[in-house]
Amino acid sequence: MAEDIENKVFSFALSKSSNVPKFRQLVESVNNAISEKRLNIGDHLPSVNQVCKDYQLSRDTVFKAYSLLKEQGVIESVPNKGYFIAKEIRRVFLFLDTFKAYKEVLYDSFFKNLPENVIADVHFHHYNPDVFRKQVEESIGKYAKYVIMPFDHPSMPDTLGLLPEDKLLLIDWNIYATETSNVLYQDFGKPVMDELEKILHLVRKYKKFVFVYPEYTNHPYDSVEYFKKFCRKHHIKYDVLKDSSLFEIEKGVAYLSVSDRILGRFLEQTREKQLEPGEDVGFISYNETPMKKFIYKGITVLSTDFRMLGMKAAEFVANDTSMRICVPTTIRVRESL
Repeated sequence: MAEDIENKVFSFALSKSSNVPKFRQLVESVNNAISEKRLNIGDHLPSVNQVCKDYQLSRDTVFKAYSLLKEQGVIESVPNKGYFIAKEIRRVFLFLDTFKAYKEVLYDSFFKNLPENVIADVHFHHYNPDVFRKQVEESIGKYAKYVIMPFDHPSMPDTLGLLPEDKLLLIDWNIYATETSNVLYQDFGKPVMDELEKILHLVRKYKKFVFVYPEYTNHPYDSVEYFKKFCRKHHIKYDVLKDSSLFEIEKGVAYLSVSDRILGRFLEQTREKQLEPGEDVGFISYNETPMKKFIYKGITVLSTDFRMLGMKAAEFVANDTSMRICVPTTIRVRESL
């Protein structure tokens, strides 16, 4: 019996060469073991004195780690009996590009669908490769799952390669994914053309169709290429405007924009020029937000389902199965067209 108890003593995974503080490594070891079900509710942890002796650590270091785990509700202490696992908590790393209105829908859906025992830490990279690398490096070993929104940069494959593939989900953009990667994405290419086909009769109301792709956007250029294919196929006069300073609306022209800043300027100019959206000028905005159905008389949007993206991402976190899903992109016609 004594031998069985001895075999169940938990071992911490510590690295002398790691830059991660020892107390943090102790915390990560417990959280990882819970995530991997090597530790369960009620399981006993070694005493502070025992950990100090076995791993040559100071009492302050071990006590700091145990105190942090107690604050998180992961463990509890019982006088004269020691420390026990109190809650099966899984920590998740959610790494988004920026926090915009449509990302708020994804964010809200993700958190609403997480199991109660999951805690998600949210970070933003703002398309900065150095920030991206630093955040990923600091996240290694701390989380049960990683949900990351990548972007187009040569350093991306190496940085993503630092994380265990089975615990990583790439969301929103299917870029730098391998055949075995977990991906939950929207297609920025062909669906743009397919959805524009559905509103061809509305586009033909206008003498010209302009894609506003401002210099500051990080939106995948695939959308522009399929916009061009659509216009060429149907012999529609078109243009691609990449300099936002030149944006000036013209009567009889329809606009498709990936920037909400441009949407604001469009509405401002319609008032100044006394042009009626949907009659004199047309507008399609990329990415649905909660307010676009209420702005003016309603803004037509071309968008994926961000609520589904969040829900499916939470599903990946909750289950230990692989995922490869393309979330549909649809057009929602409103008065602006």
